[in-house]
Amino acid sequence: MAVQQGGFKPGGGFNKPGGGGGFNKPGGFNKGGFRGRFVPRKEAEHRINNFIRVPQVRLVGENVEVGVYNTQDALRMAQDQQLDLVEISPTADPPVCKIIDYNKFLYDKKKKEKEMKAKSKTAELKEIRFTPNTDDHDFDFKAKHAENFLKDGNKVKAYVQFKGRAIQFQERGQLLLLKFAERLNEFGTLESMPKMEGRRMLQCLLQRARKSHRSSQILIKD
Repeated sequence: MAVQQGGFKPGGGFNKPGGGGGFNKPGGFNKGGFRGRFVPRKEAEHRINNFIRVPQVRLVGENVEVGVYNTQDALRMAQDQQLDLVEISPTADPPVCKIIDYNKFLYDKKKKEKEMKAKSKTAELKEIRFTPNTDDHDFDFKAKHAENFLKDGNKVKAYVQFKGRAIQFQERGQLLLLKFAERLNEFGTLESMPKMEGRRMLQCLLQRARKSHRSSQILIKD
């Protein structure tokens, strides 16, 4: 009877599995030099320090004399300042580098990107509903919500809903909306005056630009 790989020998004992080299260790290399599981390495955003392998670099920045330097000299200059040599323009000839704190550079870059992302956020339209008989408590509650919406950069559509015979109180609705706009003057500016659309009177407010924020406060105080 033929002996199968990995089976028992006729005289007892156990045959090693075929393939030569036994079992591979998890995460290790087998005889062919391949990993059992491929894990791609994340590339750094910039080449820094000893990873810059060109003979010369052009240094720029406030803490150096701008010019072309031997890369090893540039590295020593960075070490003397306890900073990093960072390649910021690899396609230039020679590549352009700066001597900076790389961790701080990445932190500031990420912070700036986050701020730009927040500014480019698409504004949403938030609706605030009133009736001609909205009381002061409800008015204050809704004004506070509208204030937060405007602070977040959203657009606020405030409207008075007229039902049945309440349509005869359009003047009351207009006064309420203008009072609402005045209350939010510090945070928002009127896109248009109150106007009727069907059985609704509405107006829209946009976030007030920061530059006009100071002047709006002065006007309110006067």
